[in-house]
Amino acid sequence: MGTFNHKEFKRAFARNSFYFFRGLFRHLPYGVVKAMTSVIISIGYFLVRSKRVIARESLDIAFGHTIDSQEKEKIIKKCFSNLGRGMIELLYYSDHPQMIKDKAFIENKEYLEEALKEGKGAILVSAHFGSFPLMLLRLVQEGFATSAIMRPFRDQIIEKDFVLLREKFGLGTIYSQPRTACVARSLKALRNNELLFIPLDQNFGTKGGVFVNFFGQRAATATGPAIFAMRTGAPIVPIFTHRLEDDRHRIIVEKPFYLDIKENDEATIFACVEKITQIIESYIRKYPPEWGWMHRRWKTQPKDLEDEKKADD
Repeated sequence: MGTFNHKEFKRAFARNSFYFFRGLFRHLPYGVVKAMTSVIISIGYFLVRSKRVIARESLDIAFGHTIDSQEKEKIIKKCFSNLGRGMIELLYYSDHPQMIKDKAFIENKEYLEEALKEGKGAILVSAHFGSFPLMLLRLVQEGFATSAIMRPFRDQIIEKDFVLLREKFGLGTIYSQPRTACVARSLKALRNNELLFIPLDQNFGTKGGVFVNFFGQRAATATGPAIFAMRTGAPIVPIFTHRLEDDRHRIIVEKPFYLDIKENDEATIFACVEKITQIIESYIRKYPPEWGWMHRRWKTQPKDLEDEKKADD
């Protein structure tokens, strides 16, 4: 008899739940799906205790005692609610593409058009913030050739389905690993004058990244946008989306900016990554429930801090 694999069981359960609800939603009017959403989210919130713990730890790191415990709990509940609603909407809207146009609108679209005029593509920088997959599909619907750098789902079966969904809409997928292939495909997208989407809010480990200030703590951050801008001359365009009270999604395009050249490449890259991270932090502070607090953003720390901690122990 084989050994019970808890992780595989959880993945299989999540996968089968995904297929069940996708099949169910396909045959229901949106009003019924919307009514079911709150119940589904409440059950899901109860089941993901470990993620709630991580979210609370992240909020403690970011805000400390500047907001009270009750407010942090509200943010966590709203965060999980937004995540659940976003997933259910994505499932439903993928079979009803017109609803994406009805439910998501773009502010400052002219900034994207301006950024592409030079023919060097544009580097979209953002975070795992709001319904960003919906935002990407909306950009494609608007006629912008778009590719996104992303990590695959751990469940390869689900990943294949999402690749097919992206292909159906015309959204390009560039996997973050292997690194050489990621860089090659990203540069190709920019040279084809495409939008290249890069979320820059995940812990990057110690190899190849830089440590920048994020909510007053040093956070390991990827350098991709800066390096691609250096290689191609492409402008960098911050872009975010957040949910309105009527469940529409407001996509905000910020004004493009270019690399601020410093005394050497290392300083140029650091300044660029720091600037992007500050922009991300400003949006999280403005709309805290829209960010994925269940990620251990500050997990990797610089060696000098680790040595300091060991000395204190």
